[in-house]
Amino acid sequence: MPRKTLEERNTRKLLKIGNGSIALTLPIEMIRNLKWREKQKVTVRQEGSKLIIEDWKK
Repeated sequence: MPRKTLEERNTRKLLKIGNGSIALTLPIEMIRNLKWREKQKVTVRQEGSKLIIEDWKK
């Protein structure tokens, strides 16, 4: 089976978790580049039809 292209690797599916939450897995390369860790707090905001995920600031 051939390797996926960069565009195919960055295409993700939304997963339903429990009764009303939706989860999205992020590519590990992006998480490592940002130096984010497990259980780290992030903020999510919407700008038009885009979601912006940023590191949480106190």
